[in-house]
Amino acid sequence: MLSQAVVGFGAPLREIEAPTPVPRGAEVLLKVLHAGVCHSDVHIHDGYFDLGHGNRLPLTNISLPHTMGHEIEGEICAIGADVRDVRPGQRFSVFPWIGCGDCGACLRGEENLCARPRQLGCSSGIAGGYSTHVLIPHPKYLLDYGSAPPALAAAFMCSGLTAYGAVKKIGNLLADDQIVVIGCGGVGLMGVQFAKALTGKKPLVADIDESRLATAQSVGALASYNTKDAGEAKKLVADTRGGAYAAIDFVGSDASFAFANASVRKGGTIVVVGLFGGSMSMPLPMFPLRALRIVGSFVGSLAEAQEMMALVRAGKIDPIPVKMRPLSDAGRTLDDLRQGLITGRVVLTP
Repeated sequence: MLSQAVVGFGAPLREIEAPTPVPRGAEVLLKVLHAGVCHSDVHIHDGYFDLGHGNRLPLTNISLPHTMGHEIEGEICAIGADVRDVRPGQRFSVFPWIGCGDCGACLRGEENLCARPRQLGCSSGIAGGYSTHVLIPHPKYLLDYGSAPPALAAAFMCSGLTAYGAVKKIGNLLADDQIVVIGCGGVGLMGVQFAKALTGKKPLVADIDESRLATAQSVGALASYNTKDAGEAKKLVADTRGGAYAAIDFVGSDASFAFANASVRKGGTIVVVGLFGGSMSMPLPMFPLRALRIVGSFVGSLAEAQEMMALVRAGKIDPIPVKMRPLSDAGRTLDDLRQGLITGRVVLTP
């Protein structure tokens, strides 16, 4: 099989060839037909996460060469001897957030929070979808996407699930409650869709780019705020008569968190999702005085992925913009993501 692999952190990806895996036991081998490119892949390619103030969290646990790609859709081409419920020729999207199977998080059904993960394309030694083939440890991780476009079905496995898991943490809204989605990239646009589906209300959106704001409104946002303009947070607070009930930060930078913090009302919630990098500081008395809740959200569980795909199959989630590129363009796509040149999602086609 052929893969676009990280051979050196920050270095250009390189095409490598390796023997195509042979599935054993409950394993399933997929021919990769679509592989989404996520901003998390940029951090893996760089080899670190930015912690702000010049501090970095190095990804020393990733051995090289490493094949990234965790948004995967493909066709079964071989199955292990113990597989019964699926067969070659069927197509599925793949839940990539696989855990060890026996720790507390996994036993609670939260494999995505496992401390010893086997995440496709994200864990050391576990190859992902920037390849012609990918090995899946069990058919339970294969999800039916119905009549959804296959490229979008791949993107649902991270950008969609991340948005779904974040919106679920908000809880129920009352008539006057409002959510603001911060960051209108691929995940943020998914956030608009799942906010509508789960709350029954169009969310507000905020971004630094007018074209992304326009795209967000075209797919269902109620109103938009350009965070480059001073006073936009105050305007949002005035428009919502006291601030948003919740802010979902799909960027995860100093500036985006500051906007979220300035936008939510007393008793509000900030859900931090994005991994752009940075840090935050706040006087501790402000947490109880504002009754503020700050929650981190990391993708979603297998059960949540199944819930999400039920919404997708029911036609309740509108598509976001998707651009197709060949697998050989993986490196160029990562560079475009770094520079903020992509609206929606780019999906590679091995």
